[in-house]
Amino acid sequence: MMFLLILLLSLPASTNAGIYQWQDSNGSRHYSDRASAGAIPIDIKPGYGYSRVKTVYDGDTLVLEDGRKIRLLGINTPEVAHRNQPADAGGEEAKQWLIDKLKNTAVRLETSAEKTDKYGRTLAHVFTENKDHINLQLVEAGLASVNLYPPNLLYAKALVAAEEQAQQAGRGLWQRPEYAPIPVAAFSAANYPGYQWRRLTGNVTGLRDTRKFVYLEFSRQFDVRIERQWLPLFTDLNGYVGKMLEVRGWLNRSKGHTSMLIRHPSAIKIVSEKNAP
Repeated sequence: MMFLLILLLSLPASTNAGIYQWQDSNGSRHYSDRASAGAIPIDIKPGYGYSRVKTVYDGDTLVLEDGRKIRLLGINTPEVAHRNQPADAGGEEAKQWLIDKLKNTAVRLETSAEKTDKYGRTLAHVFTENKDHINLQLVEAGLASVNLYPPNLLYAKALVAAEEQAQQAGRGLWQRPEYAPIPVAAFSAANYPGYQWRRLTGNVTGLRDTRKFVYLEFSRQFDVRIERQWLPLFTDLNGYVGKMLEVRGWLNRSKGHTSMLIRHPSAIKIVSEKNAP
């Protein structure tokens, strides 16, 4: 049946063939180009190709039966246990959700400006036959955070809105103490070793420019850097000075200094218009 489905989905728009779906007593889906008792027609947009999932690595990475490795675009889920490293909080939950969601279904891909990453993985938004937007639903469930890398901004507004709703509702990651905001004044690299995703809050004391970056300075030990090529995505950075912000992203450390690279304004939240006391 899968070969039939692939064949039908590859038909050009001028083809009049219909596709029908039904479920057997075990809940497995079947497809045919002929109507039968209990079968319903399904709406497939011409030109879309559907594939089966072979393996789910973690909450944002999977492999299709044709061998393509897919990295879900615009989001990030916590790491699962690998290479003798323990799982991050919420990592196994996101992976199991994805396994359950993609069981007994095929998926199609939508790519953005960049088709692959430096590891050769296809960067994509994943949709099921039931039109479930997997990337978006992971964020809605609080199992993933938004992780926008320009110029790949397909569905950016929808992802950001979903994250705000999940955070306000305290779903998934947003109720876990491991992902609670950490005040910059209380932050110590010794207490948070390694390359980690964190939320930090603090007062912006000033800006600093270099040839490649503009820096939001929070303290002598911590700053946020933004690549100049992405500055058009941001409002006037001077407007952040004197305000208390929450910033979220991965921490990098060098020579006792901690920095966070931010590529999109969705990773910056204004907590207060005034400095904290």
